[in-house]
Formats: sequence, C-alpha cells, structure tokens
Amino acid sequence: DARDYDDAVWAAPDEKIPGGWHLIIAIADVVSYVTPGNALDRSAEERGTSVYFPDRVVPMLPEALSNGWCSLVPNEDRPCLAAEIRIDAQGNTRSHRFQRGLMRSAARLTYEQVQTAQDGHPDEKTEPLLEAVIQPLYGAYEALARGREKRGTLDLDLTELQISLGENGHVSAIEPRIRLDSHRLIEEFMITANVAAAESLEAKGAPVMYRVHEPPSPDKLEGLRHSLASLGYKLQAGNAIRPQHFAGILRQATESGHLDLVSSLVLRSQSKAIYSPENDGHFGLGLRRYSHFTSPIRRYPDILV
Repeated sequence: DARDYDDAVWAAPDEKIPGGWHLIIAIADVVSYVTPGNALDRSAEERGTSVYFPDRVVPMLPEALSNGWCSLVPNEDRPCLAAEIRIDAQGNTRSHRFQRGLMRSAARLTYEQVQTAQDGHPDEKTEPLLEAVIQPLYGAYEALARGREKRGTLDLDLTELQISLGENGHVSAIEPRIRLDSHRLIEEFMITANVAAAESLEAKGAPVMYRVHEPPSPDKLEGLRHSLASLGYKLQAGNAIRPQHFAGILRQATESGHLDLVSSLVLRSQSKAIYSPENDGHFGLGLRRYSHFTSPIRRYPDILV
C-alpha cells in the first residue's frame, strides 16, 4: 500500500570476497529536480515531511514528482543516486561508493509476494525473478543480519497495526500487520546505505545531517527499572546501558509470555530519534554514525544528505 517508490535493491555474490556480497541500493534522485534554494526546495523545507493518513497522503513534494518522475516505477528509466556496497560474509562493509545514473526497475513487488516466493511458493510475477534476483537478496540479508546480531541492537518486535477505511470514510477494521524477513531485508539494506552515506560525507569533510538516537535518560531508565521489577525482571543498575541489556530482558519476557507488555515498556523508555548536525550516534541500531538519505521523496533532511 506504499504511495511512493523511492528505493530499489539488487544483490549478487561478490567473486572477490569469499562469502561476500555486492549490493546496489538505488534511491530516486530527487535533487535532480529539487536544487538548493529553488521554489521546490523552499516548499519542501517548509513542509518538512510528507504526512500519511490511512487513505491518502499530503506529499512534501508535488505529486508529479513524488508519484511520477521521482517514483521508481517498473520498466521506466528514472534518475537515481546509487550506493554500491561490498560486504563480507559477516555483514561488514568492505567498500562503498556513490554514483548517479539512470535505472530501470525490473519489478514492483509486495513484501508478502517476495516472502512467499522465498518460502518456495512463487507466483507468475516472482517465479522468473526467484533465482536471479530474490534469492541473492536474501543471501546478502543473512550476512547483514549476522553483522547486526554481532554489534547488538535494540530489536522491539512490536505489532504494527493497519487501519482500513470503509466507503463512508469511517474505520472498518484495525488488523495486525505481520512482520516478515522481507521487511527486515529492506531495513538492513537501507541501514547499510545510510551508514555509507555518513561515512562518505565525513570522508569529504562535508557537513552531515545525522539521524541521532541517544540512550534513555536516567529518569526514564529508573522508571523502567521499577516497572520491570514489578513484573519480576531486573535491569542492570547504572546509566551505562547498552542495547544488549534490553535484549536480555526481552528474551526473558518471551519465555514468560510478557513480551508485548515488556516491549511496550522498553519502547516508552527510549529517547526519540532526531535529525541533528551533531553526531551523537544511534543507540538503538548500535551505530557510531548514521545519516538518512533513503527517503528523499518524503523527508526533507534526506534531501539535505
């Protein structure tokens, strides 16, 4: 049910890195049209983001761009900014570079379609793509997932709710949306590209608009400790908390059947992620530097990056 298509992914085994992968993450080249200080730029800065409702979107950019020339629709040439990244078998980035170009998307697939195909039940659209396109993407994702697990991240698998509206515009249903490996695959590809963007800008000595997520404040941590203690869980004392400490609590909660409640409590204790020119790292993702350029159709800070 996406309203705009600003990213595309590709992967293949890397012949030069044993067990490694060659990735391309292509992002719609919005700044081919939104140049610094022009009317589109001033309007986008004023809006800040697109705003999404269950049945419509108020776009940051005019619809001719967000749904047209900047949307990576299948089988049409589109300008893109592509991150070409090589990773090893443990998900570590070995090299990366950025380049502008024209791309042509092979297919627009849903998360459910891709997951069903990977699970052995392709449809007419995914069957021709399974071996050459989909399976290599999952191979690269498995390497990236190993890297994520090694560095330690805050994984709150909270249920996302999908709102459906009836013909009269009233809510007709609120249903849980199942989280699949295909969702995680795209997330990991985007995270890897966003880290590469921050590193590339730093290497050039350029300003960076970082996506920052600070650790929980001492007050929120203390409140969380009290709440968890009432449920029989003990969170490490002190303020030098790391994502791994929360991961241990969440594992215990899974075994005792309190996962939804504990996940919600942990989420409420977290700082809000913000955009900032000062790099304070990303606590939740366990990253020292993290920018965000992969959503330029709908986020103004991504245009800046």
